[in-house]
Amino acid sequence: MSRTLLEGASGQTMNLDDYYADFRESIATTREFWKLERGQNFAEPGNASWEAFNRGDWRESMRLLEENRADVADYHREAAANGLRTHRVRIVEFPLSAYLHWELHALKIRDETGGPIRVLPAAEVRHLEDRAPLPEIYSMDDRKLFQAIYDENGVLANARRFTQVDVVRRCRDLIVDLWRIGEPLSAFFDREVAHLPPARPSGTVVEPGYLEIRGRPGPIRS
Repeated sequence: MSRTLLEGASGQTMNLDDYYADFRESIATTREFWKLERGQNFAEPGNASWEAFNRGDWRESMRLLEENRADVADYHREAAANGLRTHRVRIVEFPLSAYLHWELHALKIRDETGGPIRVLPAAEVRHLEDRAPLPEIYSMDDRKLFQAIYDENGVLANARRFTQVDVVRRCRDLIVDLWRIGEPLSAFFDREVAHLPPARPSGTVVEPGYLEIRGRPGPIRS
């Protein structure tokens, strides 16, 4: 199912500068934003909290997340004032990866400040993944769909943009269906995450200055 989701669609591969510019322009006039996150291990150089986590400093990582709470709340307040509604579905596998453990703390703040998120165990989407895992995708109304593409270290490398209305609707409708059966993040977090000890980074650890070394711009909010 996951491969047929974008099968036959002619997406345009964009470098990060062009993608970020397009994203900022498009989100300003978007009314419904739907995002699906499937991967379990990513790296986020340029994100101060993730960088602290990646250094093994969990306490500082959590402090930085809380320090940024007001900014996240402002973002969602401004989005709502502009008529934008955002929804995110996070697929999770057990046991939780160290990255996902960290990310769920970040997502909890999004969820609490106006960016609702629902969680779905990977077992619930296995029937859609007979040929490949579901992609990392997000839609903007019926106009655009972006697919995030990551490098060998799990860092965002580029994006593909799709503008065929049937493709955008097909992918958005899938995310909506998953949202309807997903569990609110708050309930999932209280049951599965809140009691866990601090996560320690595992797997590939990207070096300081990774974005500069690779010639990539810093991240934007999405």
